[in-house]
Amino acid sequence: MLNPPRQAPAPKVAPHHPMLNNSIVDCALYVDGVRQPGELAFPDAVALAGRNPRAFVWLGLHEPTADEFGYVAEVFGLHELAVEEATAKVNRPKMDRYGDHTRVVLRTARYVEHAELNEWSEVVETGHIMVFLGARFVVTVRHGAPGALAEVRADLERRRAFLAMGPWSVAHAIMDRMVDAYMDVADSVDDDVNKLEEAVFARHRSEHIAHIYQLKREIVEFRRAVVPLQRPMQRLLEDRAELPAGLRRYFKSVSDHLNRVVEQINSYDELLNTVLQARLAQLSVDQNNDMRKIAAYAAMAAAQTAIAGIYGMNFTHMPELQWRYGYFGVLIVMALSIFVIYRLFRRSGWL
Repeated sequence: MLNPPRQAPAPKVAPHHPMLNNSIVDCALYVDGVRQPGELAFPDAVALAGRNPRAFVWLGLHEPTADEFGYVAEVFGLHELAVEEATAKVNRPKMDRYGDHTRVVLRTARYVEHAELNEWSEVVETGHIMVFLGARFVVTVRHGAPGALAEVRADLERRRAFLAMGPWSVAHAIMDRMVDAYMDVADSVDDDVNKLEEAVFARHRSEHIAHIYQLKREIVEFRRAVVPLQRPMQRLLEDRAELPAGLRRYFKSVSDHLNRVVEQINSYDELLNTVLQARLAQLSVDQNNDMRKIAAYAAMAAAQTAIAGIYGMNFTHMPELQWRYGYFGVLIVMALSIFVIYRLFRRSGWL
């Protein structure tokens, strides 16, 4: 029989099973939202939770191998289809149900600080977290996103009444933290988009078009992490049998925040498309201006070439050749033609 719930110092790291080496980040047994004292191997914690309807186990793993997670799946009774992708490093956000347990795949996102945007800048760094939920257990598998769940666990352990709602309270806390991170990333990306827009339309523009493409690629990566989560969230809210009634409004709030982030991402993509089109238009205008200048200078050169060509012909009877001041007169005509043509092109805005 378990002891009554009481506050106790929580172990920082669970004892490692030989099959798991260093993959276990933390393992704890919770009863009525209170972490139980002492160090428990997770098979023992699972056995204890199975005998108490008010208890559940939360096992946290970091990048386990296929063999290591195979052992975890055997202890928790996870479906083989749910296990296949657990050790993969890239997964699309989704939610799948396998009999008595559910698998939720989430993508993490973190904004990477940079002094200035260039074609090699990484603006958004992503990882993923897989959450397995049963009636008496939560198993989290993290790839990348260092420390993403440590703060979630610490915060939940201070909210005992909420944690007492069971494994889905953990799922909510993780999703809520991920979506909050999405909002932070979206706000930071907004600053980059605004700076890029200002640079493109500045009087002395220096932004390279590759910078715009780089930011668009990063936003596409961010979109892949965020947008696919909308459908699982909607399914979760529609399924009244899956969610405890007390948690539904919390998930609804997370869904609303997620939809807001998706709207922001879409607006950034549209704005970047506009900026890109504007930059391409600027390049086209600049090229046209260059072509005008080249054409104007070519016209000035053509006039001189024509005059020089006429007087360079080797005919016997050319009256101007006998003029005393013919040479200087031709030079003056050539200079005047250059001046007149230059003034005409200058007035028309070509020079």
